[in-house]
Amino acid sequence: MTAKHSLMTAIVLAGALSAPAFAQAPGAPKTPPPAPPAVPAMPLRGVPMPTSEILALAEEAATLVESHHGLIAESVEMSRAAALAAGTPFPGFEFVFQDRGRSAEEMRADRARLAEQRERDREGRAYDEAMRHVYESQWERAAERFNDVIALQGARVDAALYWKAYAQDRQGLRPDALATISTLTSDHPNSRYLQQARALEAEVRRNAGQPARPQDQADEDLKLMAIAALQNSAPEQAIPMLEKLLAGTATPKLKARALFVLAQSNSPRAREVLKGIAKGGSTPELQSRAISYLGMHGGPESRAVLAEIYGATADIDTKKRILRSLAMGGERDRILAAAQSEQNAELRREAVRQLGIHGGHAELSQLYAKETSLDIKKQILSAMAMGGNATRLTEIARTEKDPELRRTAIRSLGMTGGKAAGDTLVEVYASEKDAAVKKAVISALGMQNNATALVAIARKESDPALKREVVARLSHMNSKEATDYLLEILNK
Repeated sequence: MTAKHSLMTAIVLAGALSAPAFAQAPGAPKTPPPAPPAVPAMPLRGVPMPTSEILALAEEAATLVESHHGLIAESVEMSRAAALAAGTPFPGFEFVFQDRGRSAEEMRADRARLAEQRERDREGRAYDEAMRHVYESQWERAAERFNDVIALQGARVDAALYWKAYAQDRQGLRPDALATISTLTSDHPNSRYLQQARALEAEVRRNAGQPARPQDQADEDLKLMAIAALQNSAPEQAIPMLEKLLAGTATPKLKARALFVLAQSNSPRAREVLKGIAKGGSTPELQSRAISYLGMHGGPESRAVLAEIYGATADIDTKKRILRSLAMGGERDRILAAAQSEQNAELRREAVRQLGIHGGHAELSQLYAKETSLDIKKQILSAMAMGGNATRLTEIARTEKDPELRRTAIRSLGMTGGKAAGDTLVEVYASEKDAAVKKAVISALGMQNNATALVAIARKESDPALKREVVARLSHMNSKEATDYLLEILNK
């Protein structure tokens, strides 16, 4: 069973995995909600999982919390582990229906946070779609979609205004473009896009009265081809041209290609230009690319620059990108330091997640031993599952004193898969007295699609509630062993 299937089973089919009364909960939806507009997936470990799908499923889980909170608390924790194992990003969002004793007021606050995240996700989808139109030189469509972003009045209004003006200029709508730039400069005096907006305004005024030139895109592509060729034969002459192009009003697609060419250069000047953009000397889109290139193509000096930028900026998204870039560059010590000392909980979780993605087994074990925050310790366990560290999870599942952390370790162990993990889960179940821990083992074996172990447990289990729990998991497995056991029950 894939992580995606585990996630959907955990949330959408949570009612079917419990007592029959749960499926009849008032207002419980009978089918999953329609999928929101597609957003780019981030395939990690071969499992693409769009954020919008996670949010839609989590919203459905939230509607069931008030009447059957206990089961959903467990289901959402399990789904969170499944999503993290899939490598799915959660920008600004976390599953919060985890503790069985949450008050109605706390749950309402959680619902409000989820609604706020849905709005951010909606804005992100609209902005990404608009930028795709920009990259494809579909200017009219881009302007229309940027209007949708502006109407949402979220965090990207200034960016949408800049790119809307850019699209208007490319259509030859220069008075409209100047009006949009005026709105940007007056309403957003601290915008990161002001420098580019001034350059665009100068170009618009220079070209006022001239028709749009569809051939400009082809001309720019030819220029870049020439610069790329020059980069190989006379690199010192190419760097100033690339620098000028990046500072001007070329299309974002062309700038992205120019930045890539620049990142391949070993020239000290090229590295300085790249570092300047990474420090925020251009648009956020180019800054993000520059940060990634410094992590991938730069050496220790470049990664030291990233650490410097991390300490100097207060922007959470920029800090997250730097953590990912440092992790790709193998700077696990810096990531561990962020996980230990970062004051922002969202950034601490991101650092922990990056350690899991990039195999920081020793660092995660060290962090778990010293950590005092229950929430961060849960994140560490999920990161261990993401990195496939079954050995450490097995140890924690057997020895952890905190029952909630122990259940989380068991569920995380279920996400790692493999016969050894399954055998450990069976051993834990056999020696365990706590019903909640036993249920966590059953859930973990269900995530593994381990029908053999579940059938063996069902045959020995004398507790009717636990036996129903096992049979419920078996009823959703496409397995001959599960089917044979279910038929055996019916024939009794």
